[in-house]
Amino acid sequence: MNMNTPAIEVTHLVKTFGATIAVNDASFTVPAGTVFGFVGPNGAGKTTTLRIMATLDEPDRGDIRICGLSIHDDPRDIRRCIGFMPDALPDIADITAHEYLDFFGRAYGLHGAGLARRVSEVEDFTGLGALREKTLHALSKGMKQRVCLARALIHDPAVLLLDEPAAGLDPRARVELKESVRQLAALGKTLLISSHILSELAEMCNGVIIMEQGRLLHQGTLEEAAAGVRQSAPEREVFITALGEDAPLRALLEAMPAVRSLQRMASGWSLTLQGGEPEAADLLKGLVEGGVRVTDFRLRKSTLEDVFMNVTKGGLN
Repeated sequence: MNMNTPAIEVTHLVKTFGATIAVNDASFTVPAGTVFGFVGPNGAGKTTTLRIMATLDEPDRGDIRICGLSIHDDPRDIRRCIGFMPDALPDIADITAHEYLDFFGRAYGLHGAGLARRVSEVEDFTGLGALREKTLHALSKGMKQRVCLARALIHDPAVLLLDEPAAGLDPRARVELKESVRQLAALGKTLLISSHILSELAEMCNGVIIMEQGRLLHQGTLEEAAAGVRQSAPEREVFITALGEDAPLRALLEAMPAVRSLQRMASGWSLTLQGGEPEAADLLKGLVEGGVRVTDFRLRKSTLEDVFMNVTKGGLN
């Protein structure tokens, strides 16, 4: 794939189900070799968009190009360059995890030694080696998610579409999923990950796409999104720890007009500061000049949750 061509390019996408507009004229791009989060409340249109990307549904209008290929003109070729991981694995009682991966490998044209080697590689990567002879019906939620990921990887696609991959996973499985995402990104894969677990999504992604009620609300890097929150927020949270008695520090803080909502915490002080980074710099300067021995001074960074709450309105589709 040409790294100068967007891995995913969505143009004026529209999809309706009866009177419900699931996707409403959405357009966005995902650069090649990046990991983007796909965020939105329930009913935002994320899963519908992913299914159209995976050529499982057709749009009413618009187009999606993946690796430069159109879903209208080149659906068979697109299926070879994408790996789609749905939010659930079929609960089949009479097929093992190894047989399941072997079947999909054959469906993608692999055979013989090449097929055996590729199935073994994805089993090793996803930690399924010890579970290869267990039936899908007997696997836990976390193990089923591993099989889903292994199936998406079996043909070594350039683009991965992951729909709620961390849903229902225990903490250890989530850590392992994040490590898998990092390894795939290091291999140059492009990943678009839909998830409601925003804190963990932010750790895996360098960009975000936010939808609500079928419409695109934001796309760009996490830094750009956070900067937008900072510009729109008139106040910032600040955390301070210092050596010495509380009284002198409290007196200085209470005398500063930009300080709001001062609160003593177990390990320091929390306050709301009217303004942004310039006001924070002035606050720290004033404390030091006032003789306070500051050991920690932190502005609370904007999180993906902040971005989400700032951009969305909470409407249902």
